[in-house]
Amino acid sequence: MLKEILSISGKPGLFRLISQGKNMLIVESLVDKKRQPAYSHEKLMSLADVAIYTDSGEKPLSEVFALLFEKENGQKASIDPKSPNDTLRAYFAEILPDFDRDRVYPTDIKKLILWYNLLVDCGITDFSKEEENTAEATAE
Repeated sequence: MLKEILSISGKPGLFRLISQGKNMLIVESLVDKKRQPAYSHEKLMSLADVAIYTDSGEKPLSEVFALLFEKENGQKASIDPKSPNDTLRAYFAEILPDFDRDRVYPTDIKKLILWYNLLVDCGITDFSKEEENTAEATAE
């Protein structure tokens, strides 16, 4: 599910990939459901490609969202993204205790919480890895 959810540099919020044109993508804002073009010169990033640095490597964003979803019992995050940096780091340490404190900045944690809250508001709560599940089924 996170593969079709995009973050576009310079534009607030998250977007769902709707269609692909010749030199652009058609995306729909998760906030106001308005469709708009996203051009190749804009920095587009699928949430499926995002990972969080840990002491033992990287953890995909889908796994971090699943941990957050479990901690919050399917509700929005109980912390305000505008909380002080130390509070954000302490909260994130409860979810992912081995996150790399040197490479994961408070701004990253704020963005992660904002994205999570937006996805929960939109009813997107399936944070499983569909790609791995289909690859395993094909292998069998």
